[in-house]
Amino acid sequence: MRRRFKIAAAVLCTCLLAVMPAYAADVSADVLISKDMQQPPTVSSDVRPPRQASMPSLTGPVIRNITVTGNSQVVTPHILSVVTSKVGEHVDEEKLRKDAEAIFELGFFAAADYKVTDVNDGVGVNFVVQENPVVESIKFTGNTVYTSQQLTDLIFTKPGMIFNRTFFRNDLQRIKEKYQADGYAMANVADVKIDGATINVIIVEPKISQIVIQGNKITKKYIIERYLKIKEGDLFNSNKLRLTLNRLQGLGFFNDVNVNFEPGEKNDQVVVILTVEEARTGRVGFDVAYGTQSGFSGGISYENFNIGGKGLKLSTGFQLGGREQIWVTLEQPYMSGKVMSWRYGAYKRAWDDLYYFTENSSKYLFKYDRVKYGAFAGFGKKFGEDSKYNWYLLLDWHKVNNDTDETGYYAKQNWGKRIINTRNNETILDDLGDGNYYSATASIRRFNIDEYLPYTKGDVETVYLQGGKASIEDKDYSYLKYWFEGRLYLPVDKLLGNVFESTFGINTDKPPIFAARVMIGSASGTVPYDEMYIVGGDTTLRGYDDEYFHGEQMLLGNFELRVPVQKALSLVAFYDVGRTWRKDSGVSFGSDIGKAPGVGVRLNTPLGNIRLDYANGEESRFHFGFGEMF
Repeated sequence: MRRRFKIAAAVLCTCLLAVMPAYAADVSADVLISKDMQQPPTVSSDVRPPRQASMPSLTGPVIRNITVTGNSQVVTPHILSVVTSKVGEHVDEEKLRKDAEAIFELGFFAAADYKVTDVNDGVGVNFVVQENPVVESIKFTGNTVYTSQQLTDLIFTKPGMIFNRTFFRNDLQRIKEKYQADGYAMANVADVKIDGATINVIIVEPKISQIVIQGNKITKKYIIERYLKIKEGDLFNSNKLRLTLNRLQGLGFFNDVNVNFEPGEKNDQVVVILTVEEARTGRVGFDVAYGTQSGFSGGISYENFNIGGKGLKLSTGFQLGGREQIWVTLEQPYMSGKVMSWRYGAYKRAWDDLYYFTENSSKYLFKYDRVKYGAFAGFGKKFGEDSKYNWYLLLDWHKVNNDTDETGYYAKQNWGKRIINTRNNETILDDLGDGNYYSATASIRRFNIDEYLPYTKGDVETVYLQGGKASIEDKDYSYLKYWFEGRLYLPVDKLLGNVFESTFGINTDKPPIFAARVMIGSASGTVPYDEMYIVGGDTTLRGYDDEYFHGEQMLLGNFELRVPVQKALSLVAFYDVGRTWRKDSGVSFGSDIGKAPGVGVRLNTPLGNIRLDYANGEESRFHFGFGEMF
């Protein structure tokens, strides 16, 4: 008596994924092998289709041997490793069917079968397999983001290997994940075809056929388009879209910005619809600051970020206290390779109780009050549309009046001598006299901040060159200043992850940041006192009096570790070093440098980022204000 059983399996079926309806970001990794390319298995005429499962007979014949035929590339032990039927067991039709399915699921075979034949006092089981072809080549079509070689390097399947359906499904998943990681979320594998020993992978990378902007009643359309990182005709990229939404939201023009998609006329096109809800762009602000030397100061400001719907920014306000000021500016802040940024303004500032220090003594010569008023104009552009480099030119005129008093240590002794400067017998009042100042400052900046991240990462370098003239107390000054400023923002969550994770937990959207600023400068010619480099105070060297150091040479370093504790709260540990040097003081550059370690708190409020720092420098000081120092 002879019985034969068969299990049939479809050859590499249906496609990995069809082109996404409405370009949904999620895609499937199952692959369709086109029907016209199928190679149906060869099945002997005496092999019947599988029957409905039936209860196995416990008294049926015993399996005397199990063999595999049809394999040449895949070794028999590997095939038999998934077979659960064993020699010596009674034949179980359902179990044999599942064994054939398990062999097929290994992925190496186009079909898997089994036959049962009579042998002495039992039966023999033979699993019949039809192997997939050995891959000769893998071809990609439709790919432009990555080269075919890059995609080939990404996958496990290589020419010379037997085609494995399961492995290749994982390969396609890797391709999908690579596209998604780089922001091409709508890219998908539309089809996979096997032509003999050649695998053809067809990729669809959707392009933006149209960008529709709606909801803007005040803001001009071309102003919105300036801030778009996505362009019509570009491949759709979710990272660029996310940056676009963040940039538009951060302008202050809109309460909300939403995005929707519609399919384009072709299956590789998508229509992006941006809907904006305009906001009131004029707002009143209140400012409070505190310094150990200057005391409390505060004021009111008015800003409008979108004058006439053209993206122009108007800012005006005043501040009272030990550091008084009043100002008005009008600017066009957007800068590109084609659009020039510009800024015009006028100001008046008044400082009470500034100290005039010597180079070698912590005792000030005297205190004085300063009043400064002036006007400026600046403009600049990027070197190219997508360049990291830009140039800027700032023209400034201002007049300074300094009013000294007689309470200083040396003032009491030398006031009748017009406060003789012991450095070189020049009169300090000539050095600190009233006068008019003119300057032009040119700068070149490299801006290398990753715009796609929700936190600051990267670096910024700027080189400045300033030429100036001044007429002070009937004496003419002419000078040239040149300085460099570098800033670095480096996430340290990976370096110090165990420490912060156990203490505060780590938010990947707001990791701990090491921030550093370094400035170094020098000057030539005759530089008036009010145009020298200054170091000291809450914006340069915390823990020292405002403008503690004046000189023609300058070195400054600020180093901070910014650790987020909660969503709105961060702690900061910092170390400031720096000072200036006057060339005629006899103090060599780099010596007697000021140092100020300290700690601080940052609190994110609706009014802005509040900063409170405590520094231990020349003396212990608190500094209170808004925003980061750099």
